[in-house]
Amino acid sequence: MPDLSAYRFTDSHEWVRPEAAGEVVVGITDFAQSQLGDVIFLELPAVGTALRVGERLGTVESVKAASDLYSPVTGAVVAVNERVAEQPELVNQDPYDAGWLVRVALEGAVPGELLDAAAYDSLVAGEAG
Repeated sequence: MPDLSAYRFTDSHEWVRPEAAGEVVVGITDFAQSQLGDVIFLELPAVGTALRVGERLGTVESVKAASDLYSPVTGAVVAVNERVAEQPELVNQDPYDAGWLVRVALEGAVPGELLDAAAYDSLVAGEAG
């Protein structure tokens, strides 16, 4: 398991990892991918798409279900992980690294209400229990 201390999480199971120069990387959590099962398709926004906190940014489909993805930040998509679009199983295999979804140039800051790793672990423990 990677060091998740710099990551922030939503209660809808997306993660944000701050990068240099006002950008963040967004993906879904290990808990989310384990609940979904084998991911078979991802619908992701195009580069240049404007995202707003809480708005739909795409869809993840698995053998069990399709789920909407929600943006944890406000900003513009500056990169889409083409590798994960071609190999969606990377979301299952490595959700915090190779399975990232989009890179976003922030408008403002990372929202303060996002959960740190400990708070997210508590949330997941409540959902799993």
